Amino acid sequence: MIPFNKPFLTGKETTYIEEAVASGKISGNGIFTQKCQNFFEETYGIKKALLTTSCTDALEMCALLLNIKEGDEVIMPSYTFVSTANAFVLRGAKIVFADSKLDHPNIDETKIESLITFKTKAIVVVHYAGCACDMDAILSIANKHNIFVIEDAAQAIDSYYKDRALGSIGHLATFSFHETKNIISGEGGLLAINDEQFIERSEIIWEKGTNRSAFFRGEINKYGWVDIGSSFLPSEIIAAFLWAQLENITEIQEQRISIWSQYESELKTLAEKKQFRLPITPKYSTNNAHMFYILCNTNEERTKLISFLKEKGVHAVFHYLSLHKSEYFKLKHDGRKLYMTEEYSNRLLRLPLYYKLTSEEIIYISQQISAFYEH
Repeated sequence: MIPFNKPFLTGKETTYIEEAVASGKISGNGIFTQKCQNFFEETYGIKKALLTTSCTDALEMCALLLNIKEGDEVIMPSYTFVSTANAFVLRGAKIVFADSKLDHPNIDETKIESLITFKTKAIVVVHYAGCACDMDAILSIANKHNIFVIEDAAQAIDSYYKDRALGSIGHLATFSFHETKNIISGEGGLLAINDEQFIERSEIIWEKGTNRSAFFRGEINKYGWVDIGSSFLPSEIIAAFLWAQLENITEIQEQRISIWSQYESELKTLAEKKQFRLPITPKYSTNNAHMFYILCNTNEERTKLISFLKEKGVHAVFHYLSLHKSEYFKLKHDGRKLYMTEEYSNRLLRLPLYYKLTSEEIIYISQQISAFYEH
């Protein structure tokens, strides 16, 4: 079986973990944490970066930093992972889902403004498959109505909107290092703070509501409980693993882009025959090769293709189910039809993509897809 995902190790992960253990400090915010945070700040122009135990935790920190409370409204796409919504639901917010674009699963920026009310506190955009949302249009809307923009960049490390790194554009942003992502630490995430008004408080929330970080920098002579917060920072063991990955990000990205490009080349002829649709990268975005997907013509076709590929030893998967139609939220949704969201939920199929996927395996997968459509 060719798996959907296979975590890639650079070879330095265990070495750095041993160094962290030998240093005598394996709790959070040590030398490897600082290395990782500095990398994001220096490489991608993020004003302040804080490692977290997951992207989910980073999103929850966003909700705390914006003082989200019951009655506030937060606009986001329905075609996303549940963590995007959960972080704000936990603070009592009403989630207002927007539809996806005709040519891409990203949020349709033309649908946002009509959803804004006096209760709207934030817009959360999700850079699906590492491709940028139309950030100029979204920021223009947000600035006009004086609301915050959060980038859910879970899939978008090392990808760009025009000349700006994704995760460096919104007031706040979040990344994921889950084992299915380009750069991994098993579980893990990062909060990016691009609006200076949130920097000081973000460290306090990150450190359980204490000003402990300022104390260790020698800025105060004692620390205590000064705000709400939680234990959002990961251990040095996770940070050490992550640092080994970040050191090799150029090599990892080059290989993933090569795999993505071969898929596109192998499947282009079939797509031109309208058998299915290949992914589109918006002209204002780069492609970080987080995933390769095809858009089948119907849900039934996708189901049969998944089954066919499984019989041939290939593990392909569908992706998000529409959050507005989920068991938890369907009675809370305002009844609007989110046509494109449902199209992507019903028709999008993800193919295996990981660092050690071979050229021969890509050819084999493509041949099996071709065989399915021929018959």
